[in-house]
Amino acid sequence: MNQHTSTSKPLPAADELSQPFWDAAKQHQLVAQRCQECGYFNHPPRPACDACQSQQLQFEPVSGQGTIYSFTVMHQPNIAGFEDQIPYVNIFIELDEQPLLFMVSNLPGSERDRVRIGGRVEAYFEDVDAEVTLPQFRLV
Repeated sequence: MNQHTSTSKPLPAADELSQPFWDAAKQHQLVAQRCQECGYFNHPPRPACDACQSQQLQFEPVSGQGTIYSFTVMHQPNIAGFEDQIPYVNIFIELDEQPLLFMVSNLPGSERDRVRIGGRVEAYFEDVDAEVTLPQFRLV
């Protein structure tokens, strides 16, 4: 994780496998790695398909629509970069494209009374700076 100069929140550091994901996010497009042999989506990015072990993986657009699979309300004041945002909600999202295709996001604590397992979410993009755009999710 990199530290951003204007905030103490940790930011993602792209590596060889994840760079296409972050490049797409800069264009406000949500993508996931998909196996060209069997069609299975893999996230986070990896060198081989979870379903068939093929190494023929490419990034493809996904809808950004999904449901909350699980969530937790964070009250810990010692998570670097989030101290002034407690309580906040971490959500584990299952994307519509495939069962068990997960992404993670967070919501402000003001949303905690509305969050439900099975609740619908959609992706949006937070332009942190010229280098980093974060895919985020919001309740719909």
